[in-house]
Amino acid sequence: MTLGKPYKIGTKSSLLYLNIYKGHFATSHSHTNYYIDITSHKSSIREAQAVAKALAEEYKSTTLIDAILCLDGTEVIGACLARELTRTDSFSVNSGGDAFVVTPEHTTGSQLFFRDNVAPMITDKNVLVLAASVVTGFTAKS
Repeated sequence: MTLGKPYKIGTKSSLLYLNIYKGHFATSHSHTNYYIDITSHKSSIREAQAVAKALAEEYKSTTLIDAILCLDGTEVIGACLARELTRTDSFSVNSGGDAFVVTPEHTTGSQLFFRDNVAPMITDKNVLVLAASVVTGFTAKS
């Protein structure tokens, strides 16, 4: 599918911009008129670090995070975010600590699950859910 030319929107970081496409985009749960492509943000270490730095600013001084649950291929961002939150050279409630970066598995019916060796990393923990797409809340609810 050809998306056409994106509208580029800058951010506070010179390394980051948003590619926004106008059109009709359908999933099994929703229809939207715009698509924000963050593929390069999820794949490029430089962009993932910039995203992580921006996200960490929202949480590092106020929120204890034990684990980052990565959905939609956000593992690179999740690893960079864990690093930002646990850095010892900045003020953070997570400074010098540890953070698990986990990804759920999917059943053939698209249910999310965690194996017995991963479940203790998120059970009764402060978990930040990192998702590339939130349209209807269907995945978040599951």
